[in-house]
Amino acid sequence: MPKFIPVDYNQSSMIVINFQDQLEPGTFEHAIHHLIDKKLDLSVFYPNYGNDDIGRPAYDPSVLLKIILFAYSKGIRSSREIEWCCRTNIIYKALSCDTVPHFTTIANFISNHMDEVADLFEQILLVCDDQGLLGKELFAIDGCKMPSNAAKEWSGTFKELEQKRAKINHQIKHHLSEHQKLYKYETRDEARVKRAEQAIETLNRASERIDQFLKSNSPRMGRGKRSKEVKSNIPITNPPR
Repeated sequence: MPKFIPVDYNQSSMIVINFQDQLEPGTFEHAIHHLIDKKLDLSVFYPNYGNDDIGRPAYDPSVLLKIILFAYSKGIRSSREIEWCCRTNIIYKALSCDTVPHFTTIANFISNHMDEVADLFEQILLVCDDQGLLGKELFAIDGCKMPSNAAKEWSGTFKELEQKRAKINHQIKHHLSEHQKLYKYETRDEARVKRAEQAIETLNRASERIDQFLKSNSPRMGRGKRSKEVKSNIPITNPPR
């Protein structure tokens, strides 16, 4: 039996990092960080804060928007779990600049700004989809491809854009609604355990399906003088919702 360096994933470590460096260009988290900081007008939230002269500083809406949207993209809709992620996950720490909003702060922000949050998330996700950043996120949109050639002047795409926008808006509203339900009825541990169980079940099912396919099928060979293997199609079983 060969010897390997022992590893323990369930451990804590003190490390020195730069938060900006954790947001790799070309990733979804980098996109939402840039768009929220540089491209969106967040002044719609400011009238709700009355601490200009007195009172302690509040959490910046930009921070709350970043961590909430990133959490939604990972299937996390529990305010308690979002708070926990800010304590433990490096990407959340980078997006929040190592602040940890209390779960009630996160939940109240959503409850008090449902429409404003939905509008801003819609703008962000439309841009991210245009840049091909949603393919691996839970916000992935099917059936509506926008042309990448800007020289076409978006010819014939207004209907597609409206369809895409409607799909994005529907998903955002679903996440916001589920977020509010979890705040009332579920603890962080319950939400995390349930999500982990579902993820493991999905992975096991996919692994078994692929393993069974490889055991019961032979490579498909193309036709021609120099026959080469062609791609095989593995039957897809939709996961339960």
